[in-house]
Amino acid sequence: MRPRHAFDDVRRAQEFRAYVAGAGGRLLHTATLLTAEPRDANPRAQRLLTVALARTYACWDRLHGEDPYDHTRRYLMIRFALNTLRYGGRLPFRPPPGGPLAGLSPQERLILVMRLHEGIGEDQTAALLGLPAERVRAVQNRAMAVMLRPAPRSAPALGRVDTVPS
Repeated sequence: MRPRHAFDDVRRAQEFRAYVAGAGGRLLHTATLLTAEPRDANPRAQRLLTVALARTYACWDRLHGEDPYDHTRRYLMIRFALNTLRYGGRLPFRPPPGGPLAGLSPQERLILVMRLHEGIGEDQTAALLGLPAERVRAVQNRAMAVMLRPAPRSAPALGRVDTVPS
C-alpha cells in the first residue's frame, strides 16, 4: 500500500470515529425505540445499529457532502422495515416489556419514530416507506391514540379478610 492511501485510510477512520462518537448515542436511542426494547437491555437495537454503521462506513468516501447521520438513519429505518416485512408485519421476536413503544405494531413504531423522534416530514416518510401520505397520517394518528390512552387501572388491593368467630 502506498503511503498516500494509508494516510487516507487513517483519516477516514478518524472521521468515522468522530462521527460515531457524536451521533452514536442518538442513533442507538432511535434503534431502541424501533425495536421496543428497554433502554438498558437492547441487543437487537445494537445489532441493527451496527449493521447501519457498517453500511455507512463502507460508503463513507462516496457520501460527498451528504449528511452521514441522514444516511445512517435512513438505512437503519429501511433495514427495520425490511425485517418487519419479511415476517408479515410482525417481528420474529416479541419485544420485552419495558420499552416506551412496546404496545405498538412495528409499522406504528417506525412511523412514530420517523415523524416525531427524528422530525422527518410526512411526505418524506411516505416516500421512504413507499406508502401514500394519507396512510402515514392514519397510522400516526392511530399510534398516537394508543400512546395517549390511559393505562387500565387495576382494582384496588383488598386487605386480609378475617373470619368472625361465631
